[in-house]
Amino acid sequence: MKRRPLVLVTPFNRAEMAHAFYSQVFRSKISVAEARLAWMTFVKDCTKQIWTLVDLPETLWETSITLGRRYAPTIGVRTLDTLHVACALELQADRFWTFDERQAKLAEAVGLDTRA
Repeated sequence: MKRRPLVLVTPFNRAEMAHAFYSQVFRSKISVAEARLAWMTFVKDCTKQIWTLVDLPETLWETSITLGRRYAPTIGVRTLDTLHVACALELQADRFWTFDERQAKLAEAVGLDTRA
């Protein structure tokens, strides 16, 4: 992040972040207070424009459907995988960051750079 890359964050990504933080409470990895702090830090970072907030592209759904029809039979992608990758494609992202192997395979299959 020191290089200040443009990191696009959609409402979908924000929802994913909230679920990621608070699901750690369910797993007894962190406390509710720690999840709340992580969320508030993320919100502050969005306000400081460390992350670039963007809307979901209108073409997201059709691109997701196309990706599902093309890659579900060979990679086993799920709807959320195709939605994430479709967002990156429609927003013309230079790089795709994920910890999910299926998403990474799909991103690579459609030509997105997944290197950290």
